[in-house]
Amino acid sequence: MTETQGVLEVDGTALAWRRVDGRAPTVVWLGGFHSDMTGTKAQALAEWALVRGQAYVRFDYFGHGESAGAFIDGTITRWRTDVLAVLDQLVEGPAVLVGSSMGGWLACLAAVARPDRIKALVLLAPAADFTEKLIKPGLPPEALAALARDGAWTRPSAYDDGGYAITARLLEDGAGWSILPGPVAVDTPIRILQGGADPDVPWRHALDLANAFTGEDVVFTLIRDGDHRLSRPQDIARLIATVEEVL
Repeated sequence: MTETQGVLEVDGTALAWRRVDGRAPTVVWLGGFHSDMTGTKAQALAEWALVRGQAYVRFDYFGHGESAGAFIDGTITRWRTDVLAVLDQLVEGPAVLVGSSMGGWLACLAAVARPDRIKALVLLAPAADFTEKLIKPGLPPEALAALARDGAWTRPSAYDDGGYAITARLLEDGAGWSILPGPVAVDTPIRILQGGADPDVPWRHALDLANAFTGEDVVFTLIRDGDHRLSRPQDIARLIATVEEVL
């Protein structure tokens, strides 16, 4: 068994993807803001899928990783469109969405849009409404001035020496996709893995999302010493065990 790769045209832009053909349902990796499909967790799931013979798809959003487009032009609307296109064109049958950080928010939006396709959600530090509830309230005066003047501000990042762009368009667009305080009409099994020491997504924020789902099969796991990435060996093992559980 091997992992194949290709590109998918979405609204005139080429999205890079990699896929393992195997048993259903297909596990679909949804990465975080400014991350890509070669990250530790995405790669670990690919290796697991190859050994298990499990169908698996990972891809890069518009403006991320190997996909075309400029990151600064990205919005939640566009990245949601990417997720739905991957589901509709690269995945046959039911899917289990595994979403990290922003990918957790996009997984929720996709589950609402394609309820007949989604078998389960596994969410890691899900950053639902992060534009409106996590970024916007903490913007310093110089950021507000840059957004008003230039339409963009470079936010320092612990994960990227150059930081990354936050645009006024991203913030305005993201507000239109808010799902909190809910209800969030997703009734499939949902598993949330959240670090108690996460500096980017407070655990109470993720718990608010857990409480917003309309379904009853929701399990929230607090990893007390876990950070935002949840990429330590023990975190990866817990992720894989959780995916296997919902499969």
